[in-house]
Parts: sequence; C-alpha cells; structure tokens
Amino acid sequence: MLEVENLKAAYGRIPVLHGVNFSVEAGEFVGILGHNGMGKTTLLKALIGLLKTTGGTIRVDGKDITRHPPHRRNRDGIGYVAQGRDIFPNLSVKENLRTGILMHKDLRADEEGVIDQILAEFPRLQPLLNRRGGVLSGGEQQILALARCLCGSPRLLLLDEPTEGIQPSVIEEFVEMLQNLRRKRNLTIVLVEQNLDFISALSSRVYVIRRGRVTGELAPDQLADPEIVQEFVGMS
Repeated sequence: MLEVENLKAAYGRIPVLHGVNFSVEAGEFVGILGHNGMGKTTLLKALIGLLKTTGGTIRVDGKDITRHPPHRRNRDGIGYVAQGRDIFPNLSVKENLRTGILMHKDLRADEEGVIDQILAEFPRLQPLLNRRGGVLSGGEQQILALARCLCGSPRLLLLDEPTEGIQPSVIEEFVEMLQNLRRKRNLTIVLVEQNLDFISALSSRVYVIRRGRVTGELAPDQLADPEIVQEFVGMS
C-alpha cells in the first residue's frame, strides 16, 4: 500500500532524511524504532506532507503523492496523529471530533452518523462530549486525538509516539484498542514508538532508523533480546 523510495527531507539547510526506503502492505501494522533525533517524526511529517521533501518518492496504492499538500493526502485516506496529541484544548470533545470531518465533503453530510460510529468504537468519550479537550487526562486526550483522526475514515494511519506521557494501564488499553480498530477498519498502520513492549505487541515488522536512513528490520520478538536491541537501536 505504501512505498517510500530514497526519501529525503531537511529543516532549512539541515538534512534529516538521507534516502529512506521501506514499504508497508495493505492491512499491515509496521513499527519504526530508533533514538531521538534519528528522523522518525520527520519521516511521518514528510509522509503526511507537513514537511516538504527534497528528494525521493512516496506512493500510496501505486499513486505518486510526493507533491500533494497535506489536505489532499488526508482526503486520499492518510490519517496522522501527531506526537503530543495536538488536540484543540478550548474546544469540546464533540467539537474536536467535528474538526476531523470538515475536510471530507462526503462525510459532512452524515456528521452525526460518523460521530455516533466513533463513540461506539471509543465509548470512553461518550460522557466527555461536552468537556473541553484541555481538561482531559493525557490518556483521554490521546484517545480523542486518535478518534478525531478516524473521523476522516483513513485507510493508512500514521501514529507518532502515542504512549508518550500515558499511564501503563492506559497503554495496555491502547494495545487492545488499536488491534480491534485494525481488524474492524482494515487499517494499515505505521507506528513510531520508543516503548519496546508496545511496539512489539502491535507490529508485524519493525524498521530501525538511524541518522535519517532505514538501516535494518527486526521481528517483534527480537525486541526482547537486549543484545539485538543494543546493536540495532542503541537502547535497552
């Protein structure tokens, strides 16, 4: 479904991605692992179009989207949940959900139906609909960010550090939630994550990124081996 070839990106004159190559099959859950500063978040921003690429190609379902702006990629079925959640703190939960529908003309015609479906998938949000996003707990905000993204009915979901600042009990809930959503919606998911247990519980394959390049691929069970993790990722 997703093909990335020789992808390059930079912040001003500072190059960050130096020719990234990887692919993801339809319905697959793939993890991306590496040190901070190695280009993981930059890669997701380049995939969704928030960062202009300086070289290479991004294809979704065989279609070249490298030059498409973010709103067009979103309409084409790519969803993005940013690191730090990035919800609207002064809007209510329901208003946040509505913003996930705005760019989709076909979904706006059935806004209430879309939100009802989301609430059936995320029942924890039902009693919070009129509460401002900024007063929710970290776990509730992350659930809201994911739910808002899914309001746009993406086929490819990009997740950036979803466990950051989340309690362990909520992280376990997130594993089950994402597994159910992938099955129910037939989602293709690319997950950037530092939590080894979380990424190994969800991913069918894990790409290792170092200094702006994909340098290896690991099976999820290999993340339990400290020597392998130290060799390929430099972390324990």
